[in-house]
Amino acid sequence: MNYFYVMNGRKIKRYFLIVMGLVFSAGVVYAERDNITVFAPPQPAAIYSVPTDKKMLALTFDISWGEKRAEPIIDILLENNVKKATFFLSAPWSQSHPDIVKKIVDAGFEIGSHGHKYDNYSKLEDDEIRNQIQTAHSILTNVTGKAPNLIRLPNGDFDKRVLRIAEELNYKVIQWDTDSMDWMNIGTDKIINRVVSRAHNGDIILMHASDTVRQTHEALPVIIEKLRAEGYEFVTVSELLAQTEANGKPVQDRPTSANQVPVF
Repeated sequence: MNYFYVMNGRKIKRYFLIVMGLVFSAGVVYAERDNITVFAPPQPAAIYSVPTDKKMLALTFDISWGEKRAEPIIDILLENNVKKATFFLSAPWSQSHPDIVKKIVDAGFEIGSHGHKYDNYSKLEDDEIRNQIQTAHSILTNVTGKAPNLIRLPNGDFDKRVLRIAEELNYKVIQWDTDSMDWMNIGTDKIINRVVSRAHNGDIILMHASDTVRQTHEALPVIIEKLRAEGYEFVTVSELLAQTEANGKPVQDRPTSANQVPVF
C-alpha cells in the first residue's frame, strides 16, 4: 500500500523562513562575536594603561616600608617641577609615618591605597579581601584627610574575585604597563633605559619609594628630563583615567608569578 503525505504550501514557506532566519542570526552572532556583549555583562578589569592620543603618562610610586627613600624622591619630583604623580601607600606604613604622608599630600600628589596586610589577596576568602580593603581605606582616609578610590594590590596580585570586591567598594584596581624594575636594583642606567624606551601615551609607570630601592632617586631626574624632552606631560592616574575610557587587559583567575612584583 502506498502512503502520500501532503503538506500545505503555506506551512512549508513558514518553516523555510524560520530556518533561514535562524541561520542568518547564527551567522551574525559568529561574525560579531568579539563585539557582542549583551549575552554577558562586562567583567571588572585591572587598568594597565589608558588609550589616549595625548602625550601624557603617570609616574606611580609604591611605599610599604622604610623612611630613607621616600622623602628624597618627593624632593626630586618637586625640584624637577613634577607636580603630578600618584603614590600608593600601605595602611600600616602610613600610620607609622604620618609626617611623610603629610609631605606627599601637601605637595599635591595623589594618594592611592596599597592595601593593609601585605599579602596576595587572591589567596584570601571574600570576607577577608573586603576587610583588608576597607581597613586600609579607613586608615588612609584618616591619615590623609581624603578617601582614596584607587588601589594597587600588594605584589600586583589579584583574581576576578578581588576585582569584583574592589569594584563593589568603589575602587579601581591600578596595575602598570611599564615596570621600571627599580625594585630589583638593576642599575641606574638600566632603570632609565627601561622606562624611557617603553614609555608611551597613557602609560602607567611602576616605581617605588620604599627603602628596598637604592637607585630610584638617582634614575628619576634623568627619567624626568628624557620623558619631558620627548614631549610627555606628567599627570596623576586619576587625570589619566579622566581622558578616556579605561582599557582593561584580560584577567586570569590566578596571575602567574611573572605578573607579580614582590616589592615593598
